[in-house]
Amino acid sequence: MDTVVNELDGVSLIVLVAAVIGLLLLVSLVLWIVRSSRRKPGPTPQFELTIDVGGLSPEGPPSEGPVLEFFGMPVRLVALVLAPAGRNTQLPPEPQLFRVLDDLTPGLSSIVSSHRPLFRPWPSQLSTQGFIHAFFNHAHLPGDRGKGTPWCSAAGRFDAGDQQMLAGLLCAAEKPNSLGQVPITNVGQWLEVVRVKA
Repeated sequence: MDTVVNELDGVSLIVLVAAVIGLLLLVSLVLWIVRSSRRKPGPTPQFELTIDVGGLSPEGPPSEGPVLEFFGMPVRLVALVLAPAGRNTQLPPEPQLFRVLDDLTPGLSSIVSSHRPLFRPWPSQLSTQGFIHAFFNHAHLPGDRGKGTPWCSAAGRFDAGDQQMLAGLLCAAEKPNSLGQVPITNVGQWLEVVRVKA
């Protein structure tokens, strides 16, 4: 009789251990499913940095509408790059972005509306000099950095309210010129380089 009871206790113990192991496996499976179904962070946004100048129209400024001048020469704004300055900063939302353009030079938003340039947002940049260098490399002008062609460009920092921003402008004049690439080394220089006339 004691042998039968001992065998039953042994079977009960095996069943109990098997039930505990099964329960642990089930809990582990549920935790794994919950953990793997949590929303994973989305992919890091990819920015298109390169501007193929050869693939853009070298057409000069439009005959009507506001006029953009680059050192006094009428030009068409072909491409515009904007980037926030500083670590982990972002461009303003699109509705505010238009107003930011007029902080670079008064009337630039009307030029963008009229000329409809290619727009490229860039990620935040830590260095103004680094941005200028990168812009000129990614928007490589033909010839001797654009000299002797209709192409010209400018890049540098500007202040948009309390935020520092960086801009790169790629322009085309009606005829070849010697304007080339112009690095903007201080904020006030933008008004010397680009102006808008109604």
